[in-house]
Amino acid sequence: MELDDFFALIHPAIAVIVVFPLIGIVTHRAWQVRQRRLQVISGEKSKVPPIVGSEHVEIGNWLSMAVVSVALLGMAYPIISRFLKNDIFSKEPTRAFLVIAIFIATISTFTFLFKTKVKIWRNIFAIATSMGLIVLGAQPEVFRRDNEWFFSHYYYGIAAAIIMIFSVTITQDIYKDKQNRWRYIHVILNCFALILFMGQGMTGARDLLSIPYSWQKEFLRQCDSKTKTCPKSTAFLRNEPSYTLSILKAPALHVSRDR
Repeated sequence: MELDDFFALIHPAIAVIVVFPLIGIVTHRAWQVRQRRLQVISGEKSKVPPIVGSEHVEIGNWLSMAVVSVALLGMAYPIISRFLKNDIFSKEPTRAFLVIAIFIATISTFTFLFKTKVKIWRNIFAIATSMGLIVLGAQPEVFRRDNEWFFSHYYYGIAAAIIMIFSVTITQDIYKDKQNRWRYIHVILNCFALILFMGQGMTGARDLLSIPYSWQKEFLRQCDSKTKTCPKSTAFLRNEPSYTLSILKAPALHVSRDR
């Protein structure tokens, strides 16, 4: 595995090691919070400790930070690597430095979102962070599967990240709203986010199968995803290790666009 392959694995590795465990913990705390509220409303003595509410908020903030950070990492790798590979800093310096500035601004506004207590500034920082993610994702270096947006790892990830940003933004409003409207919105959106995270697991695993090692790209780029066939190059068979023979004899690989 080359260094380029290692950097490509940072995004999925952090998602598996950090994000998905946090999703399980936050979901469990959310269920406990709901059970405690229902028991208290009905007059029962709840066995769920009162601290579970603050734990849910705290770990939820960790999850939001992890999701947005992983989204930024997932876009930073293809953008920066292709900028360097295609010498974009020399060919398109304005766009290159503007993209770097948007990365910095997005990280900054997301950080400020956790610091401010003023509602108007929370909204501004939330919108700025969300717009930063969308603009970065619109760069041509980012693989989006626009023709399959309904089953796209990118679109699921951006949608989930924006929901996480929104959840952080309305945290204080949830506690102030006596009619629980913001609480209901929070529950509905995060149930949808949970579905998106499950989709992330499926689409992420699929996309990992489509990304070859750097030393395989030159050959696999010749494969046809429509006919699901790859050319049998005699030069490839002579030069590569013997175990690649078994790869070529196996059923044809489905290879997506090189990321």
